[in-house]
This record gives sequence, structure tokens and C-alpha cells, in this order.
Amino acid sequence: MKNSEKQGQTNAAQPKESQSKDIKNNSKNIVAPAPDAATDLKGLFIDSLKDIYWAENALVGALPKMADNASAAGLSGAILEHLSITKNQVARLEKVFDLLGEKAEGKKCEAMAGLLKEGDSILLETTPGAVRDAGIIAASQKIEHYEIATYGTLVAFAKAIGENDAAKLLTQTLAEEKEADCLLNDVALNLVNIVAAE
Repeated sequence: MKNSEKQGQTNAAQPKESQSKDIKNNSKNIVAPAPDAATDLKGLFIDSLKDIYWAENALVGALPKMADNASAAGLSGAILEHLSITKNQVARLEKVFDLLGEKAEGKKCEAMAGLLKEGDSILLETTPGAVRDAGIIAASQKIEHYEIATYGTLVAFAKAIGENDAAKLLTQTLAEEKEADCLLNDVALNLVNIVAAE
């Protein structure tokens, strides 16, 4: 083995001291916090709860439109079933707020707003039938994946700050979101995508 191979990373270019200082002193990308910014993990947890509370309520309003535009009975039924589950998830979030001694209130979730807008665009850009159904599933799974990521994080935050009862409630919702994603995947792979590809 060559001596240079033994050294490994020691031969890698090291930043000059002046470059390191430039990186540390370059503050044009530093974001100043808002006056009401979270200062601890519990504050971030509550802020995140407000975000997903808004998102779930927005979804309650959007799901009937998705169901009405779905052609496959299995897809329409799955969406309407998830509407009922989503309403229960909103109530569960209200219980979490109550456990924390906080008022249940939403804060606009830009991610969900964007995902719902994309879902509306898919409806405009597809003709009714299997292709639109495939688009609805794609939009719905993006929403589910966002929710899975959010609830997974909320469960971790709740456990970290010792809010174990809240963690249990949020874990129930996380399991429901994962189940909804699997159901959508099954409808896509076993029915909709096959018909749409014909």
C-alpha cells in the first residue's frame, strides 16, 4: 500500500485559515428569528402542532373534492374513509393541545397549502378517468408522506420533552397515516396505474 493511501484524508485539501474565517463571518444567509420564535423544544413542538392542526383542517375541506373527482370506486371510497379518519385526527390534536394546557389553534402550513394547490393543478391537467385517478393518488401520497414525516417528528419531540401521553396520541395518528399511504399504494399498483397505462 502506498504511503499516500495509508494517510487517507490527511492529503485532502484543507481550507486556509482565512477561508474558515470568511465562512464563519458570512452572515448574509443567517435568518433573524421572529419576535415570537420558539426558544426551546417545547415551544417548537407547540408551533409544529399548530402547523399540522391547520394542515389537517385544510385537508378536511380538500378531501371531498378529491373523492368527487375520482373515477375508481376503490379510490373514492378510500378518500372518503380517510376523510372520517382525518376528522378524528383533528379531534386527537385538540386533545394534545389540551394535555399541554394550550389553546387548539392553527397556523398556516405552507407545505400543506402547496401540496393542496398542486393537487388542484393535477385535476386541471388531467381528464376524468384512470389518468386523473393516478394523479389524485400521486397528490394524496405526497400529502401522506408529509404527514408521516411531521407526525414522526412530533412523536420524537413529545418523548424528548416528557409528554408521553401526547406521544401516544400522536403515534396513533402516525400509524393511521402510514396505513393510508399503504392503501393508496395498493389501489395504484393493483388497479389505477394498470388501467391508466392501457
